[in-house]
Amino acid sequence: MTLSNLPPLVTVFGGSGFVGRHVVRALAKRGFRIRVAVRRPDLAGFLQPLGNVGQISFVQANLRYRSSVDAAVAGADHVVNCVGILFESGRNSFDAVQDFGARAVAEAARNVGATLTHVSAIGADADGASSYASSKGRAERAILQIVPDAVILRPSIVFGPDDGFFNKFAEMARFSPVLPLVGGGNMAFQPVYVADLAEAIALSVEGKVARGRIYEIGGPEVLTFKQCLETMLRTINRKRLLLPLPFGIASMVGSVASMIPFVAPPLTADQVTLLKNDNIVSAEAQAEGRTLQAFGVDPVSVEAVLPTYMVRYRPQGQYTGSGSAA
Repeated sequence: MTLSNLPPLVTVFGGSGFVGRHVVRALAKRGFRIRVAVRRPDLAGFLQPLGNVGQISFVQANLRYRSSVDAAVAGADHVVNCVGILFESGRNSFDAVQDFGARAVAEAARNVGATLTHVSAIGADADGASSYASSKGRAERAILQIVPDAVILRPSIVFGPDDGFFNKFAEMARFSPVLPLVGGGNMAFQPVYVADLAEAIALSVEGKVARGRIYEIGGPEVLTFKQCLETMLRTINRKRLLLPLPFGIASMVGSVASMIPFVAPPLTADQVTLLKNDNIVSAEAQAEGRTLQAFGVDPVSVEAVLPTYMVRYRPQGQYTGSGSAA
């Protein structure tokens, strides 16, 4: 337990990542002490200004090594796990990071009596065809057995500065006259703003939401893959051909791309499998109140935020450096 004269201590695994850094910001504003657990603490110093002096500390941790997980959780009142990978590389497999690693965090939290918030993903399914989704699903099942009052959040695709979705396709649009529509681009997403997700996580840490539940976190609108790319292209003022790419061909392209060493693949066969299903909040979650609305968060739309960080992808001469277009 935390000493009575100190604010609660929250360990955030993956605190320097895309979602994690926003979680750290949201927790810092609430006055929590924050221990950022990352593989490279020396690269996480940019988080320090988000809090007051001494409020944010750093510790080396790798979810594949249980001793480092235990050390990172020691003395914590709450634990947040934001760690996830989009593709496998070397020893960082889905099983090692998203299943074994998530179990290790849950066990460590239980052993010190800390409450737990875990970030999963819509589509998590222990029996799913995708390795990504099945590892997430197995982790969820294990976590609720280890820490029955854990809060699990399943976001749809998360957008915001430095996201891995809109930025990837905007960068591609800079050099390619064609953008691929995997499977025709008809799969549906419910993009959620990263700051809204971080706010929900912080509210979970505060105990402002029912525990022991799985929440599905989506934004205010459902967009197809094609509509997402069309919105991005309008925002950066570029016209590109959106070319349907059958699932079979996309899977072959992903398999080849995954074999190139030391390069993050733009697409993998496992991601193609994921794209065969919609990525939206389920009717069941809506009916049971297990959505972002349970946190009292008013979600922000894609079009309200996208122009704030897509401006750098506009054609040369349209970027004034002040966030507006000529």
